[in-house]
Amino acid sequence: MSDIPRNIAVFGAGYIGLVTGACFAQLGHRVVVRDIQPERIRLLRSGEVPLFEPGLGDLIAQNKERLSFTLDAADALRDAEAVYVCVDTPPTASGDADLTRVWSVVDAIGDVPALVAVVVKSTVPVGTGARVRAALDRAGLGHVGYASNPEFTAEGRAVEDFLRPDRVVIGAADEATAHWVRDLYAGVDAPVEIMDVASAEMVKLASNALLATKISFINEIATVCETTGADIRRVSRAVGMDQRLGPHFLDAGLGYGGSCFPKDTRALRTMASNSGYPFQLLNAVIEVNELQPRRAVRRLKEELGGLRGRRVALLGLTFKPGTDDMREAPSAVIASRLLAEGAEVTGWDPMGRPGPVEPWTSVTRHASPLEAVTGADAAIVVTEWPELRTADWPAAARRMRRPLLFDGRNLLDPATLSAAGFTVMGVGRATRPAARDGLPRTG
Repeated sequence: MSDIPRNIAVFGAGYIGLVTGACFAQLGHRVVVRDIQPERIRLLRSGEVPLFEPGLGDLIAQNKERLSFTLDAADALRDAEAVYVCVDTPPTASGDADLTRVWSVVDAIGDVPALVAVVVKSTVPVGTGARVRAALDRAGLGHVGYASNPEFTAEGRAVEDFLRPDRVVIGAADEATAHWVRDLYAGVDAPVEIMDVASAEMVKLASNALLATKISFINEIATVCETTGADIRRVSRAVGMDQRLGPHFLDAGLGYGGSCFPKDTRALRTMASNSGYPFQLLNAVIEVNELQPRRAVRRLKEELGGLRGRRVALLGLTFKPGTDDMREAPSAVIASRLLAEGAEVTGWDPMGRPGPVEPWTSVTRHASPLEAVTGADAAIVVTEWPELRTADWPAAARRMRRPLLFDGRNLLDPATLSAAGFTVMGVGRATRPAARDGLPRTG
């Protein structure tokens, strides 16, 4: 816990802002979180968390004496010593990051007597910090420090990642600001990397681009495995044992999604293009990822001999387990393609709550995997929710019109599914036919 509690104003009560605010409160600071959505603030004030992130609700409840929520920017800024910018930066039509909300926070700051530093945690293009610094100077806030403090938290384990990170990155033009921001993390046992602002901004984009590259690379290898008879599970396991490479992000599947990887890879590509550099490697990474869920639908179509009039169940809708986030989820592409091919689509997810927009208005939602697959010609494991590991697959096979399972995350044991009566397809492995007489067949 911090030896010197500070007053921190966090702008943005989304995944990043709420985790940042709650974790800084856990470290002993006094935090006011401001958001522009009345319903979100109402829920937080009543003790409810408007999004699902493991451990976050408990952390907010434990620190309610040091943590408050407001719609009023002036209320958040009144005693602030640090302003943390944690708003979203969605892509524009040109592919650039939309910094409208970042600038709205900067413009709202004004004269705050106690303010020491403005810190941007939102993911922004390289060079944003220099422009914010200039804006602060023009507003007569030259005495206020500026820092880039990018976040490296993964949804589903964001609280753990904040309190026990691999590293804390701080970019600042002067050592005093960098060290002041570093001291906010007192109680966090992790290396602190201090650098210039532009480098800190690039660290975030480069990290996500490299992780996305690993995912697209292993999915390309999986495609080659399908044509050569190799098994991607064995390949990726052995490759990941190389200490130079590591096992992380080497699981073949339906591609990456969420709020970070798709947005950040495109933003980095656009930033490079704006500078006259065609980022060809990143172009390929993005293209592979966009094709991956479409490949799954094409393979299913070939196996079924067409999709028109078929019923297909999507098991899992969120972009990954442990979150309710539907942004850039592969399930949306898969559902849209299935519907376009004339299929009927059902779905199940324990947390995902798609909005009243297509394709979800045309997808029938069910409360359990068994209900979702009833009467289906095929099912696709889209999200690797742990509930699917313990599902009653023999019962599922009996309920289906045709027991065909496309395991889009290679989550389940093909031999067990085959014995249950399924024909099993996967990513980067051969199709395994259903067993005869309850005995698995080699496939």
